[in-house]
Amino acid sequence: MLSLMRKHAGSWIIKFLLGAVIIAFIPFGYGLYQDRRGGQVASVDGEPISYAQYLKIYNNLLEQMRQSFGDSLTDDMIKMLGLQDRALNQLIEHKLMLSEAKRLKFRVSDQEVADAIGKIEVFQTGGVFDRRRYEYILNRNRMTTEEFETQQKESMLIDKVRSLITDNLTVSDAEAMEWYKWNNASLNIEFVLFNPNGYKGIDLPQEEIATYYDENKQSYKKEAKVKVRYIFFDPEDYVKQVAITENEFQEYYQTHKGEFNTPKTVEARHILINTGQDADSETVEKAKTKALDILKMAQGGKDFADLARQYSGGPSKDRGGYLGVFKYEDMVKPFSEKAFSMKPGEISDPVRTQFGWHIIKVEKINEATTVTFEDAKEKIQKTLTAEKAKMIAYDEAEAVYDESFVGDDMIRNAKERNLQIQTTDFFDRQGPDKGIKDRSKFASAAFNLELMEISDIQDLGDGYCILQVMEKIPEKVAEFNEVQAKVAADLKKQKQDEKAREDAKAFLSALMAGASISSESAKYGLKPEDTGFFNRNASIPKIGYDRAVTETAFKLSEGNNLPLEPVKGQKGYYVIRFKTRKEPSADGFDTQKATIKQSLLQQKTFQTLSTWLAQLRNNSEIDTQENLLE
Repeated sequence: MLSLMRKHAGSWIIKFLLGAVIIAFIPFGYGLYQDRRGGQVASVDGEPISYAQYLKIYNNLLEQMRQSFGDSLTDDMIKMLGLQDRALNQLIEHKLMLSEAKRLKFRVSDQEVADAIGKIEVFQTGGVFDRRRYEYILNRNRMTTEEFETQQKESMLIDKVRSLITDNLTVSDAEAMEWYKWNNASLNIEFVLFNPNGYKGIDLPQEEIATYYDENKQSYKKEAKVKVRYIFFDPEDYVKQVAITENEFQEYYQTHKGEFNTPKTVEARHILINTGQDADSETVEKAKTKALDILKMAQGGKDFADLARQYSGGPSKDRGGYLGVFKYEDMVKPFSEKAFSMKPGEISDPVRTQFGWHIIKVEKINEATTVTFEDAKEKIQKTLTAEKAKMIAYDEAEAVYDESFVGDDMIRNAKERNLQIQTTDFFDRQGPDKGIKDRSKFASAAFNLELMEISDIQDLGDGYCILQVMEKIPEKVAEFNEVQAKVAADLKKQKQDEKAREDAKAFLSALMAGASISSESAKYGLKPEDTGFFNRNASIPKIGYDRAVTETAFKLSEGNNLPLEPVKGQKGYYVIRFKTRKEPSADGFDTQKATIKQSLLQQKTFQTLSTWLAQLRNNSEIDTQENLLE
């Protein structure tokens, strides 16, 4: 059998489980797949890292990127993100930290593991660890409790090592203040923009266009294309094979109580008189007096929504204080305690939270409900049927995969199982135009195959497939006559850019020689502008968010008010001049200090761990087989 992660990559259970239990580098068994793609990609002090372990981590990282970028994720982006190196480095660091834990003689007792697992929400029912649910979830994902507990123990050992390195790290008030000043200082600069698009009448002789094409042929490549045949294993085709026992119905119902319980909810409005969490007693009392005055008006018959619009300081003010329907845990505890003890139409006395004083009006109570087992059975059947059908589809795909090695094996095995083989037209790295849900993943698998090679099982979201490349059209440079218009446009853009840069440099040289910025810019038909004040992380007024301009501007000062070169920004070439710098008010530091210190501590922790891991690597014998990382 293939690995658990590979087998259930599309299962909501394992995604939820691994989302809740953040266990890095889980070394599952890989069985037959490891035999087929055997070998090790690296070793750490003689401890091997198998190709299968590497591939699992790589595929997990790749899936994260696909969820972030969707269809826009390309092979070039994958290379740029360095997923191969990241996957291997994770595994190497895992080995190093476990080895260090062993050297330090750290231990994790069975009781510590049991306590940690008991706190994992996915294994709880009503906030209490549920052994039956724990075993059920692991069993559904073909993992034993022993395997999971071994992995949890390793994770906890690594946590102990991390804690040893980072627990004593601190950030002083002085460090926080220094960062606050650096991050919140603001500048006002003067600028002139030389926009390449403003240069018209660019001469483009035919021979220059041809020469530009010859010098930049690699920019005018036709994309490679492939044609594949594939078998698609649709879970819907296996629904009739699914059988669900009464015990399975009962087990699902008992271990998924949350799906069938609807908690009590309240629909309410409120009026908030703000005080702030750190307000002094005098401010708090003044706010309470104001709240009591408003309460009297509400009790006297004034419309509560109108009072909220007039007096409330909360974000719901414009909605007449309407909060909608909420559960107990959706609100801070004092607010919920009061709201859930009230009756419809009742208006509360002022209730204090960290935000201030609240006057609450309950409009409706929705009591908790529970769907009975009989009523839930139809939903359970749909869920279990879909899950089991997908597992059967995977098992069928695995059977074909395990017997298909080269050439026509896939065709023969498909015919023996009455499976349909489909053939695509030629497609590029975007994937086939039709018939495939996850085009990007399909294309990525296809382009990583040699001619007639059979792919691993691919989870496309709506089912599984196995691909085999039939034909390849290699990438090639387009003929000049095919891309002449594009070449001309590119050459024009280059000439415009060169002219803008040339004028910007001449303009800056004149300013350095003492010329007036107003009179000099007029020679180019331009006019200098002031940005107004902006800080390092803000959009620059009249320019926009432009990192290059910001970084250059904050290197300038009153005594060094011009850069050495024009700044190549997103809209063209900027010549900027320092005008004024403003330091942030110290008053704002107190409100941001805690957040700043927490952020700096995270940075310091990361840097400390990175340095420590680098030292471990330097002191260890690490061998890698780069040729296998494909």
